[in-house]
Order: sequence, then structure tokens, then C-alpha cells
Amino acid sequence: MAASRHRRLGRSTAIAATTAAVALTLSALTGCDAMNKALDCVQTADSIADSVTDLQQAVRNAADDPAQTDQALRSIERNLKKIGDRTDDTDVNKAVDDLGTAVENVRTALADGDRTPDVGPVTDAAGELTKVCTP
Repeated sequence: MAASRHRRLGRSTAIAATTAAVALTLSALTGCDAMNKALDCVQTADSIADSVTDLQQAVRNAADDPAQTDQALRSIERNLKKIGDRTDDTDVNKAVDDLGTAVENVRTALADGDRTPDVGPVTDAAGELTKVCTP
């Protein structure tokens, strides 16, 4: 009888240990997944910061090469799509939306004939995105 109880206890302990190991592994993988998403967000936000710098330079040189401004805006939009597709974080999504709106406003200003649109809101929105992407 004692052997039977010992076997049940041993099996229960093994099952508990296995369950704990599986739970620990799953939580570690979930943590890694969240960390990978955050890292993707940071890397893409960094690319957006580079594009914003390009946009600032392009606006300064708009008279010489107006296509450069459009390229910088497209680069920002492409990177915004990457972040938007990879996250379900509400703060990140709001920052993406705000930056998208700022980019649209620059496009509208350019379409309305403004050759030196205010890119300050783009810069501010990109800074906010970088802030919310930082893990």
C-alpha cells in the first residue's frame, strides 16, 4: 500500500513539475515575443527618426529637389505601416495615427503650394512614437 501511495505521489510530483516547466516556458516565450515586438517598434521608430531628418533636409532644399520631400514622406508612411501592423498597443497606435496625420498635413500643405511646410508636428509626433516604443 505504501508503494502504491509513493508511486501516486511521485507521478503527481512529476506531472506538477512538467506543468510548471511548460508554464514557465510559455511565459518566457510570451515575454520574448513582447520583447521582440518592442524591439521591432524601436528599430522602426529609429528608421522613422532618420526619415524625419531626411524630410527636414528635403523641405529646406525643396526648391532644388521637390521629389526628395515626397520620398521622405513615403519612407515615413512605409515605416508607420510596419509599426501599425506589428502592434496592438494603444499608445503606439495613437502615436502612429498622430504621426500619420502630421505627414498628411505636410502633404496637404505641399499640394496647396507651400514649398516650406511646417514639419514641426511631424518631428514632435516622431518623438512621441519613439518614446512609446521604448521598452
